[in-house]
Formats: sequence, structure tokens, C-alpha cells
Amino acid sequence: MLQFSPEKDSPASLYKLMIGMVVPRPIAFVSSLDAQGVHNLAPFSYFMACSADPPVICFSAGRRSGPHPVKDTLANILATKEFVVNIVSEEFAEKMNLTSAEVPPEVDEFKIASLTPLASDLVKPHRVAESRAHMECRLRQTLPIHNASGEISSTIVFGDVLRFHLDEAIVKDYKIDPVKLRAIGRMGGPSYIYTHDLFEMTRPK
Repeated sequence: MLQFSPEKDSPASLYKLMIGMVVPRPIAFVSSLDAQGVHNLAPFSYFMACSADPPVICFSAGRRSGPHPVKDTLANILATKEFVVNIVSEEFAEKMNLTSAEVPPEVDEFKIASLTPLASDLVKPHRVAESRAHMECRLRQTLPIHNASGEISSTIVFGDVLRFHLDEAIVKDYKIDPVKLRAIGRMGGPSYIYTHDLFEMTRPK
């Protein structure tokens, strides 16, 4: 088998390996608000649930090169302590992808993607009306990841889920029907995956 290691291979090469191995990845479509009230939308595929008691989710925001290394989403969350995670269904996957473009902070990605802002109950950032599932979140903590040079290469954002919103057509007795949710997952590079080709396995007792 081929072997690769951080000592010999570049971060860019190892990134390709990681996004090809850790698959499929769910997508956190994060809506946030800056201090001036400008809306922001951005997808993050380094995303997971961390805890159910209390409910906590996290996603990782990588650091960019160039004059604005801190992503707008992270800057907004650090400033306001609030955000919403919207689950991406296949029907608006292409619109989600439009928001991944790097644009100035004053640009509203809701408008770029022609997505509909929907007021939240407990936080100021709006939800994405086209999404069937949302989580209103308050910032719990951030965890910076430093590279070998001591620079921050990414920041993990942990959020307490204050409220869940679910389309009543997809949930029954707290169980979400994945076929009706029609979420998409991220693979390596520009590849994505549908989530309605399912099989079941019962956990051994």
C-alpha cells in the first residue's frame, strides 16, 4: 500500500487525501449576520454533531490566503455569537454552491443564490426557507488549529442548538425520514452524493 505522512507530503496533497477518505461529509449551510446587519451564507463540509445532552454541533472554518484570511462566517460568529445551520437538500444544491464563491463581506449571499431569508425565533441570523431542517445556534466556543509554523490554519466552531425547525412532512416521533429530507453529502473535489440509496443493519445486542 502507498504511504503518506505530514513529514513528507504537503498540506495541499494531504487535504486531497482527507476529503477523498472522509466521505460522505454532511454540509452545514451556515447563515450568519455581521455587526452592520449584512446577511451571509456559506457551506462547510467539515461538519458534525458533537453532543445530544446538551445538543451541540460543530464545523470547521479554514483560513484563506490573501488579504482577508478569516472567513466572513467566522468573523460574524465571533462578533455576534449566533448562527443558523441549514440542512441542504438536493433541490437547492446548485444555489448552495453559488454561495461558496469568495465575495466581499458586504455582499448578501441570499441575493446571490436567490434563496429566501426566513426569520429565526431566538437568534438574529435568518434561516434558509428552502431548507427542510434548521438549527438555531449560539456560539459555545472556538478551537483554533495551529500548523507547524504556529499559524492558525482552521478554527472549529462549536454551537449550542437553541431550537430545531423541521418540515412536519419529514419527521415523526422525532425520527427524520432521510428519503424525504433528500440531503446531499460532499465527496472529494467537486463531487457530491445523494442520500436516498439506503440499507439497514441492526446493531448487535
